[in-house]
Amino acid sequence: MKFEEQESIEDSTNDVILEPEVAQTGESEETKPMLDYDNIKSSQDIEVPPLLIDQVIGHEESIETIKKAAKQRRNVLLIGDPGVGKSMLAKGMAQILPHEVLQDILVYPNMEDNNHPLVRSVPAGEGKKIVRATKGSAKGHEERKTIITMFAIGGILVIGFMYGRLLESIIAAALILLISIQIKPKSNNMSPKLLVNNEESRFAPFMDATGAHAGALLGDVRHDPYQSGGLGTPAHERVEAGMIHKANKGVLYIDEIGTMSMKTQQELLSAMQEKQYAITGQSENSSGAMVRSQAVPCDFVLVASGNLQVLEGMHIAMRSRIRGYGYEVFMKDYMDDTTENREKLVQFVAQEVKNDGRIPHFAPDALDEIIMEAKRRSGKQNALTLRLRDLGGLVRSAGDVAIEKGADLVTAEHVFEAKRFARTLEQQIADRSIMQRKDYSMVSSEGGRVGLVNGLAVIGDRSGIVSPIAAEAAPTQSKSGGQIIATGKLGEIAQESVQNVSALIKKYTNKDISNYDIHVQFIQTYDGVEGDSASVSIATAVISAIEEIPIDQTVALTGSLNVRGDVMPIGGATAKIEAAAEAGMKKVLIPKSNLKDVMIEKKYEDMIEIIPTETLSDVLENILISGSAKDKLIEKMKNIGSRVAEKVPQTNLNNPTTN
Repeated sequence: MKFEEQESIEDSTNDVILEPEVAQTGESEETKPMLDYDNIKSSQDIEVPPLLIDQVIGHEESIETIKKAAKQRRNVLLIGDPGVGKSMLAKGMAQILPHEVLQDILVYPNMEDNNHPLVRSVPAGEGKKIVRATKGSAKGHEERKTIITMFAIGGILVIGFMYGRLLESIIAAALILLISIQIKPKSNNMSPKLLVNNEESRFAPFMDATGAHAGALLGDVRHDPYQSGGLGTPAHERVEAGMIHKANKGVLYIDEIGTMSMKTQQELLSAMQEKQYAITGQSENSSGAMVRSQAVPCDFVLVASGNLQVLEGMHIAMRSRIRGYGYEVFMKDYMDDTTENREKLVQFVAQEVKNDGRIPHFAPDALDEIIMEAKRRSGKQNALTLRLRDLGGLVRSAGDVAIEKGADLVTAEHVFEAKRFARTLEQQIADRSIMQRKDYSMVSSEGGRVGLVNGLAVIGDRSGIVSPIAAEAAPTQSKSGGQIIATGKLGEIAQESVQNVSALIKKYTNKDISNYDIHVQFIQTYDGVEGDSASVSIATAVISAIEEIPIDQTVALTGSLNVRGDVMPIGGATAKIEAAAEAGMKKVLIPKSNLKDVMIEKKYEDMIEIIPTETLSDVLENILISGSAKDKLIEKMKNIGSRVAEKVPQTNLNNPTTN
């Protein structure tokens, strides 16, 4: 991989030569180990912490807040992108809540008002004993009743057979059986129902109520179609606990809380405030609506989560209560690329292997590739992604590949192969679209063309594509002056970037573009164009068209321009460079500030030359084909730059003055 730097710039104001920042050379990140693996043969040698809170990677500040919230039993709102560890933090919080005596909750019939069952709390494990003892007594009564009934029926049938009155005896036996069924022991009707059972709970309860409807969340009463004649189910037997009750003394977790109806959020807020909530039927048309239990304990800690958009649908009083009596936490989507954080990523791989239980451990070269993939997915060379759910998908996919090949350890080759399978649906659709476009591609990778430039774009999550941009300048036929006309389903930001280019064209060509109608076409942009990362390409194509200087078609470029002609950083630099290499380009121009973000795969290193640029002048000097016209334009640009420099007032550093 080659980085070509621009020439040194002489600062005429103080006769000091300013050397531009030089890219680091030598052994690349891809060719040396990411960590010292001297004592590690595989991820099996990595110790996995027993507590979930210690398995959360890269969110030290969030973990500190969660620990404080757990200690004081505060509610928490977690905001962040999907897959960064919100649910894992919530589960971890349940494990570190202060130890409290967990409770079983029983519901009893109310002899004075059948539709108002009674509720009783007992220490965990006692509830099942009480129900077993009560039902044991009822079972004894039922067995005695069954024996008596069988003897009575048998006696009647024998007597009927002896006196030749068999039909009458059968009718009498059926009548006795029916009466026996209707007679229920009083102890059986008084038997309580175990509503919440915490007998085997080692930690505080954790209930994930994401997407739960009102009945599942708040509790419900089952409908009973047989409400008369003694066939109906007692009201207390039809009472069902909600997740808020099962989370008593523990954590209730709700992701995307803003999607919950306002009515349900209001009921949830009432339960949070009162720490108890009576159970009633959620359907007004059901017989359960007639039943309302005593208040059932629901002293839970709420951990709500979502992205920033979820706040729009969140009940204002709910958020106010969390903010006033708890914490709001914004979670990061990347962490700094340090040795310590790389070690945490290795721990993450070990955790995924252990939790999956079906894939082999990872060899050091495979761990290296996972770390490199974390760097690539962060979009920054000095960062590691924290969207670990997606990265975990790659870990499991690589493990599946290793098993298919009969390997004892996952190697880097297995990770490379797994990348083809561990792609999102959006990414697969984007890649398929790119392949279809290549069949009818208008990209030229050789020779020179006036007004045609090979721009670069990103489709989907991480797929780059070469996007040609054509420009044509024609004398205007309008008395009101010329205009810039852009086509290709441009979004608002892209339209604005086209208009900003006009100021740069005036500056660098010294021509009045009001005499021209300038047409700019984004070729084959079926899905539209958004963003301003093509503004460098637009300016280059238009200047080439006006000056009639051919553009080198072996060069692709990307970058955003400000109105002063400075090349600004863009996103997706790595994907764009790899797309240029795939298309047969020999060079690619990128913003100099994006050099630190470049993490192309090894196979592309010798395929393409990466040239960093800082100004539009740098871009034109590297992409226009040499000739007298180019030399005149570059000279004109340098003269313009010199005149601008002369107008900059000099500051006397020894005697500074202020206005």
